[in-house]
Amino acid sequence: MPYFLLQARHIANTLITGWHGQRKRGNGGNFWQFRPYVEGESITRIDWRRSARDENTYLREHEWQMTQTVWLCPDQSASMHYCSRFSKISKGNHAIILTLTLASLLARSGEHIAIPNLMSPTMTSNVVERIAFALENHSDENSFPDFSTITRFSHVVIMSDFLDYPEKIIQHLTVLTTKQVTAHLIEISDPAEESFPYAGHTEFFDPETKEKHVSTKAEDLRKSYCKLYHARRQELANFCARQGWSYHVSKTDQPLTETIFHLANTMGDSPLQKRRTL
Repeated sequence: MPYFLLQARHIANTLITGWHGQRKRGNGGNFWQFRPYVEGESITRIDWRRSARDENTYLREHEWQMTQTVWLCPDQSASMHYCSRFSKISKGNHAIILTLTLASLLARSGEHIAIPNLMSPTMTSNVVERIAFALENHSDENSFPDFSTITRFSHVVIMSDFLDYPEKIIQHLTVLTTKQVTAHLIEISDPAEESFPYAGHTEFFDPETKEKHVSTKAEDLRKSYCKLYHARRQELANFCARQGWSYHVSKTDQPLTETIFHLANTMGDSPLQKRRTL
């Protein structure tokens, strides 16, 4: 877990440096709600804590946005342990680093951060370490937590491989539609799951159901597999679009920065944010 913390801090610092260098409002979406102070503006709006981090003075804009809660939900079920030869990290560890990176960014902007069943909404200075400790000492055979504990009008970031029948996943998510939250689904995939590179005699094993399937010509399954795999993804993405949510794909052989950039932008443009700015 210390390695994951180091990786998360490195990624968070890289992202913040990039957003800071662009000098534009909105880069970083909800993670960055400050702008440089202009002479003549009221000093009562200066955020001294943020300004103390470098040589610039910042005003906090839309202060109401800084008190919302973001729930982080990393899937740590058995299927997330998978790591093919085409990737250096398992889906589960990818989700952990993503969770810690998001927590680091959100903590710097003053958001309340929570994990269902593990940690209530908090703004403590050591929240990232607390999350790391909680995840290290937690295992769950279920892909999704108990969403009933999630508070209304919050953001929910769900990180999973979503390898199940779409209708079953949607059934799990239905409770969130009654809470007026904005959910962001991040599908974590291994390169082998995307391309199905198998051929010849191959044994497939489901780590959650323990079922096995042996194929003498695995390549014959590729076309049907890819069709079903991407149809599942599209159905989930369509469901999210209908709810005003976002859907992202984060591949374990690609940088996490891309995923977080897209997530930050959609969090800033979400219906929840638009509703609260009225």
